[in-house]
Amino acid sequence: MSGRCSAAKITEKDSGLEGFVPIPSSTDHEAELQVIRGVVDNVRWQMSLNRKTTALKQLQGHMWRSAYATGKVKGEVYDDVVPALKKWKEANLKLYIFSSGSVEAQKLLFGYSIEGDLLELFHGHFDTTVGSKVESESYKRIAEKIGCSTENILFLTDITKEAEAARTAGVHVALAVRPGNAALTDEEKSGYHLIPSFVQLQLPMT
Repeated sequence: MSGRCSAAKITEKDSGLEGFVPIPSSTDHEAELQVIRGVVDNVRWQMSLNRKTTALKQLQGHMWRSAYATGKVKGEVYDDVVPALKKWKEANLKLYIFSSGSVEAQKLLFGYSIEGDLLELFHGHFDTTVGSKVESESYKRIAEKIGCSTENILFLTDITKEAEAARTAGVHVALAVRPGNAALTDEEKSGYHLIPSFVQLQLPMT
């Protein structure tokens, strides 16, 4: 991935956003440092807004690769996650990840986790190249790619906008309630199945 080209694609559609930082388009050799500075400033702007753009997440994945490989960084998972994933896999359930983080970032986090290499527990990975997590069409595309009806998929998330998008697509949804997550309204609590721990999730759900 070319960071400059990917960033340029983002800026074209985001130029109306407040605080937008443009990237110079000059190819003049003398302007190279200016272009580099523009890319850096644009990336920092996106990070300050916690943007979920595909190119930004891919760039972050590239940057994390060395830190994970050298052991300076380890992926953290909740204590209940690994036992649950192993149990579900033993039950012949196919497990996939759909994250705003790039596929590479996902594989780094789970491949170099505090619990060891967990990648063998998953059947596949998806990121925003299939679409936004708050758009129902994204979940339909994933269902098509894995050859499974949406009604036979359970999506776990801690974000209600994602949950609503998945449910609109016909996917079953459960909201993970973890310490530090955004507080849920009474309406959100009553509208979804809540799980504070994967241990409490009984599969298959109906």
